[in-house]
Amino acid sequence: MVFSAAFKVYSMLSVRRFISDLEEAHIKGYISRVPHFNSISNYLEMKELTPIIRQLITESSLPLKSVEEDFAVDASGFSTSKHVTWFNTRYGHEQDNKSWLKLHVTCGVKTHIITSCEVTGRYDHDSPQFPALINSTARHFKIKEVSADKAYSSKDNLKLVVKHGGTPYIPFKKSATGEGGGLWEKLFHYYNLHRDEFMGEYHKRSNVESVFSMLKGKFGGFLKSKTDTAQINEALLKVLCHNLCIVIHSMYELGIEPSLAFGASETSPPPVIENNSTLNV
Repeated sequence: MVFSAAFKVYSMLSVRRFISDLEEAHIKGYISRVPHFNSISNYLEMKELTPIIRQLITESSLPLKSVEEDFAVDASGFSTSKHVTWFNTRYGHEQDNKSWLKLHVTCGVKTHIITSCEVTGRYDHDSPQFPALINSTARHFKIKEVSADKAYSSKDNLKLVVKHGGTPYIPFKKSATGEGGGLWEKLFHYYNLHRDEFMGEYHKRSNVESVFSMLKGKFGGFLKSKTDTAQINEALLKVLCHNLCIVIHSMYELGIEPSLAFGASETSPPPVIENNSTLNV
């Protein structure tokens, strides 16, 4: 079910037109049978698939855990088929626009691999998602630096990055002061007294903008699913497909040689990618 749904999102085709691709996948032995085209839509609506997809996103990022140590955090909207209406005070009339979901991600700045992600509603703020993103990344990656824009500027977020052994490069808002002491005051004065040095490291945050450009350029910035669960799963599958493309690219760009055990049983050890060190796939 996950393979069929992910392959459908990767192809960006309608479920009817996509069936020919699944038939070819069946011939090659990737799936045991070809599902009905309506079944693929039903798969996307299953809440049981959401944690599986999340786990696969994590697993797909692990081959690059010895490469990435600097990370960037940001969020971007993906439009849906639903519409919302609000009153536009500037032009004095109601305005009808498509609704959207927000995808929050942490990405490595070297390869653009997404190490953690969250999907929320269109009005959910960015900063509250920061702890979950960083904690999830810190479980598998060594964090040296974290870059994010002013929306993530808070004492708790700064402390969290330092707690995981990293240096936060998050600009302070205009209204911020150095009052309060401790880490907040120390980083505030560093930001103001060493602005050029700070911005040189903070510029790594631009890579997360490249990640969203890659995601939307290759897999679209529109969610075709109708229900809330299906839209969340579709957004997560876009991330999974992106990560798989990054891993394949890194095999050639970084000289990583894959060593995959084809047809391995469930009890077999996981296949590895070998570089200077052994990396779990």
